[in-house]
Amino acid sequence: MIAMQNTFSIIKIGAIALSVLFITPSALADAAIDAQTCTYRGKKLSGKVQIVENFPDFKVKVVTSFADLKVKTVTSFPDDCGEWQFVEHFPDFKIKFVDSFPDLEIEFVESFPGID
Repeated sequence: MIAMQNTFSIIKIGAIALSVLFITPSALADAAIDAQTCTYRGKKLSGKVQIVENFPDFKVKVVTSFADLKVKTVTSFPDDCGEWQFVEHFPDFKIKFVDSFPDLEIEFVESFPGID
């Protein structure tokens, strides 16, 4: 019985080690916001944003604390990290608001947008 448990433990450890080997640096880079460049998946997190239902660049959930990104809505010149100008045409990126399984969690703020 103990030998069988040890065998299953070794198999579990081997499966975990094997799964870690197949995580590529690019997969890890895609999984997080780059705080240095304020980008996610190669897209800058400032600029003109269009809300869509189909084919978004990011799925976004609005939260009130512990956000990945603090967003300030502006009416012009959305140049700084976390400054978004909502538009109907010619966006820099597209988002879809979701309640579950978001790519990013954002918090709308009046001042100090960006990544903490």
